[in-house]
Amino acid sequence: MRRLSPTDRLLSACDEALCTLFGRPRATERPDPAELMPEPDLDDNARALSARLMRVNHAGEVAAQGLYQGQALTARREEVRERMERSAREENDHLAWCANRLRVLDGHTSVLNPLWYAGSFTLGALAGAAGDKWSLGFVNETEQQVVRHLDDHLGRIVVEDGPTRAVLEQMKIDEAHHGELAMSLGGAELPWPVRRVMMPAVSKVMTRIAYWV
Repeated sequence: MRRLSPTDRLLSACDEALCTLFGRPRATERPDPAELMPEPDLDDNARALSARLMRVNHAGEVAAQGLYQGQALTARREEVRERMERSAREENDHLAWCANRLRVLDGHTSVLNPLWYAGSFTLGALAGAAGDKWSLGFVNETEQQVVRHLDDHLGRIVVEDGPTRAVLEQMKIDEAHHGELAMSLGGAELPWPVRRVMMPAVSKVMTRIAYWV
């Protein structure tokens, strides 16, 4: 098999970005958890809340794609690059599930998705350039924060909205697995200021804006 050059990888990253933002993301084709649940008869307030929270989650998955693609581009070890790309495929499942749920809820995706992708791609590329152990540690910390974020959403969405809850529960399982996998590949715990100040601040900006737009 031909070894990809840096130019090949950059072009591949551009293709992934276009698919994520404007096309059909390349996923693993796992079944959508929401399809196994009966559709509830939600009132307007419950439906609007679920739609807004799923818009936030969809934006988060767009950002996750940018993060993983940026890290894969600058990863040092081939094993790390391959695992980043595999995790990105699984995150694309989440992206498709969130988009499907938004359509059912009569919601819309964030108009700022290109911004979320570009910012996360830059962060991912910088993390990868810092070295694989820091890049993997960044994945782990990001996934831990996503799990907490999903727990918060599960506590806010009405119990009757089983399809949305099923999607979030499966996403939570996958995110925790990705974090554990990153550490098993040699990830290092990030410095305290990054874990407790910088990353939460960036996350709050995105989630608060995506909730409305």
